[in-house]
Amino acid sequence: MAACLDGIRRAVARLPAGIGASVCVVADRCTDRTVDVVRQHGVTCLVNEEELSLGAVRDRGLRHAWARLGTAAGRTWLLSTDADSVVPEEWITHHLNWAGLGAQGVAGLISLGDSAELDEPTLRRYAELVSPRIRDHGHDHVYGANLGIRADAYLDVGGFPPISTGEDRALWARLRESGCLLFTPCSAAVRTSARTRGRAVGGVADLLAGLMQ
Repeated sequence: MAACLDGIRRAVARLPAGIGASVCVVADRCTDRTVDVVRQHGVTCLVNEEELSLGAVRDRGLRHAWARLGTAAGRTWLLSTDADSVVPEEWITHHLNWAGLGAQGVAGLISLGDSAELDEPTLRRYAELVSPRIRDHGHDHVYGANLGIRADAYLDVGGFPPISTGEDRALWARLRESGCLLFTPCSAAVRTSARTRGRAVGGVADLLAGLMQ
């Protein structure tokens, strides 16, 4: 969590003058020191103790961060990442550059962080799954760890659906079906943990665990 927030802080620091930012973490039924770490970083923390789906948790965080900004929907860019991920310094400005070209949604890539616990066959199988869906100027992946949506488009499609897995891909499908202008750039990938035990059912950790033999 600390590494995640440090990465976001560096990305926010690169914003041009006059552009505001609001960061919100949703601690979803955490039993560790997540809340303490977030508050030590001076970041808004919503503590959820309800049986909410992952989609509902993401939606709550985005709407709270936007409410604190108080900006118009058409001039607000909502960004999503995960606690086990570290965004690059250019992450926010990269998304805003696409927004400046008229994008209503941007789905970025992830890269695996420390993969010491993964053997070579597992890494090879992962690459065989991921690489064919990456092209020179785009890709077919959608990750909640690297996702940006213009707020008016987000509202128009109802936001993250209240489901417990695949909420990122479901939101992207809603945006595509509504005719939004979407981009899938390969640059500014977010580094995500290569752990094989995670809390999100159907997430990268589950995928990696399933590829181990």
